[in-house]
Amino acid sequence: MRLLHTSDWHLGRAFHRVNMLGAQAEFIGHLVTTVREREVDAVVVSGDVYDRAVPPLAAVELFDDALHRLADLGVPTVMISGNHDSARRLGVGAGLIDRAGIHLRTEPSGCGTPVVLRDDHGDVVFYGLPYLEPALVKDEFGVEKAGHESVLAAAMDRVRADLAARARGTRSVVLAHAFVTGGEASDSERDITVGGVAAVPAGVFDGVDYAALGHLHGCQTITERVRYSGSPLAYSFSEADHRKSMWLVDLDAAGAVTAERIDCPVPRALARIRGPLEELLADPGLARHEDAWVEATLTDPVRPADPMARLTERFPHTLSLAFDPERAPDDPDVSYARRLAGRSDQQIAEDFVAHVRGAGPDEDEQGVLRDAFDAVRADAAVKEVAR
Repeated sequence: MRLLHTSDWHLGRAFHRVNMLGAQAEFIGHLVTTVREREVDAVVVSGDVYDRAVPPLAAVELFDDALHRLADLGVPTVMISGNHDSARRLGVGAGLIDRAGIHLRTEPSGCGTPVVLRDDHGDVVFYGLPYLEPALVKDEFGVEKAGHESVLAAAMDRVRADLAARARGTRSVVLAHAFVTGGEASDSERDITVGGVAAVPAGVFDGVDYAALGHLHGCQTITERVRYSGSPLAYSFSEADHRKSMWLVDLDAAGAVTAERIDCPVPRALARIRGPLEELLADPGLARHEDAWVEATLTDPVRPADPMARLTERFPHTLSLAFDPERAPDDPDVSYARRLAGRSDQQIAEDFVAHVRGAGPDEDEQGVLRDAFDAVRADAAVKEVAR
């Protein structure tokens, strides 16, 4: 069976105020063409179909168009909700849409109930594990402490139990939306940290033939059987070096996996440039970036006059301008943002405690801080679901 694995469409999302709907529509057209020309047997979409719980009307219309075009091809499609989606909204009408071969899996309770497809070698079962917010699903899965690993492991226990009851040789695919250990994140994924831990081990997916992952925006191989497709478009300059693609996956009669990357259309190249303004304006080596979307970081010791206006004369598609003056490491004016770069909320809070009282928090106090951050995230998740 041949699968096309994609995820993280984020329909409705802009790129630094640039409307991406046209590029998203071009990607949908590319996906449909790939399904037809490469004789795909099933499409899997591993979450974050939309960029927010209540997407703009134009994004909903594009999603509707995608569903109709996929249904017209007669190729089954399995989709799950991600942490950006409203599971309830995305899942509206799922029972009816099922009849058209579009299988929306947004309910945690359905993790162990697969979509069953067949090829010449027998059944292939597709288990949809929507994004599992630990605080909201721990009771559903009967876990004592809310955590990504515990709820995902419990969901996979249901998958393996159902699979064990099926005919020997049944092949299996799991769709999941999670941060798996070994994956490389970018700046455009929403934080899903709980209890100070975001990542789950790849071994949680043991026992299935292929795990089609969503959430991380870079296409990457965790193991031969556990892969991220990544987002089809770049949504932050941290993705400037990404090769945007989908996975074309073949499952043979024994469940062995072979995979090929299918490149996605690129609306415009991304470039990150850095240096003093005058050097950026004069450097002939930067000519290749003159038609790119540009993120410029100026390192001038003193902020120059009209930097954006001057930059856009050479780089008309400059979208982001930052200042990072080059100073000695012991300079008291080193920016607060630089001191915080790469630090988690937990680390920042612990540093604040140490600054205020002269000693950092002990183990119990670290636990209180961690619980407080988890409570805030859980409350935000509840409000997102209720919207």
